[in-house]
Amino acid sequence: MSTLRLLISESFDPWFNLAVEETIFRQMSADQRVMFLWRNADTVVIGRAQNPWKECNTRRMEEDNVRLARRSSGGGAVFQDLGNTCFTFMAGKPEYDKTISTQIIVDGLSLAGIDAEISGRNDLVLNTENGPRKISGSAYRETKDRGFHHGTLLINTDLNRLANYLNPDPKKLQAKGITSVRSRVANLSELVPDISHEKVCDGIIHSFFSYYNETVDAEYISPEKLPDLPNFTETFAKQSSWEWNFGQAPAFSHYLDTRFPWGGIEFHFDIEKGAFNRCQFFTDSLDPSPLEWMSQQLVGKAYQPETMRILIQQMTDEWPMLTEQFKDLEAWLIHELS
Repeated sequence: MSTLRLLISESFDPWFNLAVEETIFRQMSADQRVMFLWRNADTVVIGRAQNPWKECNTRRMEEDNVRLARRSSGGGAVFQDLGNTCFTFMAGKPEYDKTISTQIIVDGLSLAGIDAEISGRNDLVLNTENGPRKISGSAYRETKDRGFHHGTLLINTDLNRLANYLNPDPKKLQAKGITSVRSRVANLSELVPDISHEKVCDGIIHSFFSYYNETVDAEYISPEKLPDLPNFTETFAKQSSWEWNFGQAPAFSHYLDTRFPWGGIEFHFDIEKGAFNRCQFFTDSLDPSPLEWMSQQLVGKAYQPETMRILIQQMTDEWPMLTEQFKDLEAWLIHELS
């Protein structure tokens, strides 16, 4: 029986694809060598230790229906659309070696007519008249008995949208965690006009089989055609949850201040695991009691606009004479937290 396994996803759902990757990685036998190829539609994928509010323009993502997906490996934030090809190699130890998987990708690109070079610790670049341009980034994860190497290849992704979503609002955040390093990137289609996702995958698959001197049939998977994956339902539920994608952010602080006709306000929030851990405010408004109540109520609740909507509605019910002030406050806070 072959120890190779080739999976190709027909789904563009990032949570599905990352859940497939995680489930296979957990249950694969130690002698298997797995390659998984997929694409995600309109997604920002962040590393395990990253803060989405610091890395991404979360407001614009919500407006444009761009998903956020947190992966289990390290590294930085990337925007992905259907012009972006994703790959994963998995192997048991001691055979797992990211230099082998990187070379398989380089050789596969060569078969597709692309002369890529390895740069730094986890990038592939093409040399152009304007200097080297990044076409691929990778991240890695290892456990005691296995490891994986996954990455992206820019085929013809919308680089303008990449800039839209990976440039965060200049929020006043003091955040811990890993910050992305921005690089000069290029699409392969700029340099090899007839390149496509299919051609790149064909080259990588051929290179994968050639390296191991084996061939296997591809397993095509989707939500309707799932292979036997133990605990997949639970893994998908976690991967698609707000608690994982946003709530796993490292602790940070958020400072807000503004002035309304009825008074100035400063808010200082400490956020841990995606929830308000501490809230302190200062104001010269004539009646600070609603803000005192809000500060107490915020503790333990999710750091998201819906929390503010619910609390301000309760404040409006309790202090109806301040309804207009609360409308100002709600519009401002929801804008700042989005």
